[in-house]
Amino acid sequence: MRIGFIGIGNMGMPMAGHLLKAGHEVIVYNRTTEKTKALIQQGARRAETVAHACAVEVVLTMLADDHALESVIYGQQKILEALPKGGIHLSCSTISVALSEKLTSDHVHRGQHIVSAPVFGRPEAAAAAKLYVVAAGDPASLDKCQPIFDAIGQRTFRFGDKPSNANLVKLSGNFLIMSVIESLSEALALIGKGGLDQREYLDFLTSTLFNAPVYKTYGTLAVEKKFQPAGFLAPLGLKDIRLALQASESLRVSLPIADLVRNRLLTLLANGGESLDWSAISQIPARDAGLK
Repeated sequence: MRIGFIGIGNMGMPMAGHLLKAGHEVIVYNRTTEKTKALIQQGARRAETVAHACAVEVVLTMLADDHALESVIYGQQKILEALPKGGIHLSCSTISVALSEKLTSDHVHRGQHIVSAPVFGRPEAAAAAKLYVVAAGDPASLDKCQPIFDAIGQRTFRFGDKPSNANLVKLSGNFLIMSVIESLSEALALIGKGGLDQREYLDFLTSTLFNAPVYKTYGTLAVEKKFQPAGFLAPLGLKDIRLALQASESLRVSLPIADLVRNRLLTLLANGGESLDWSAISQIPARDAGLK
């Protein structure tokens, strides 16, 4: 398949690499062209413009936020204008439900298709092609994109023909991850203040009732204070919790824990945490408990 790939970051780099390994023709575009060099060496072609990356069957976007995605969608020689009629925009970015709905309407108006397929997994999962893909869109477009999903992930979950469904699932999932980080951090602070070994406690948790990757991954980061290099930057965590709260307000659903986590992230950023992993909020309950 001929695929355009826009957004070569911590996640986009390994994802595009797996598409090349699977035998697809990949045309890569990134605002900072230096980041495309490794992929060019692997056989990708460099697109000089967004429009060049759209002369394909499917153009995949993996960008940081709504603003970044909109910057490559709208305007002259951007995706909405350059993607051929019948072409598919595969949006893997974590974006707002509102933007997803707008993109769906705009693409349909142009005779194009859109599939939302955000992914769950940190950069190490992307490197191992072990992402979980959450996809929604019209069935024919989903089937067309399935070889892409198979190349980058270990399993794909389909959530109907409305693309924004996948974005809502992604935001709810990130909200749950942040909720786990918060509750686990509070428990670790309690254990630490009681004089118990936090590593032994974490081993107990993850060997019994909490034997799940989210507890193992984020518990280890919290206990070992491994917040750099960041697998997922704290500002992006704040963006996602804000988008979850926007969706909750639109649907009239109260998310009180989301408000708490939002405040944790704001506190982290106010104290110089811009370059830290979002799991660094785990140090706030520890600090409040008087732990070093």
